[in-house]
Amino acid sequence: MNSNTIYIILGVVFAIYLAVRITSRSKSNERKSRKFMENYERKEKKEDL
Repeated sequence: MNSNTIYIILGVVFAIYLAVRITSRSKSNERKSRKFMENYERKEKKEDL
């Protein structure tokens, strides 16, 4: 094995980690903003007495 191989592997792993962090952060921001709830209408509760 080359002495630089470990650094190449670590760099690739770090790049994958950063990509996952960026994509998951944007997904969580989409969840926090209530865009997905725009067309949601709460069903009226029927009160049967």
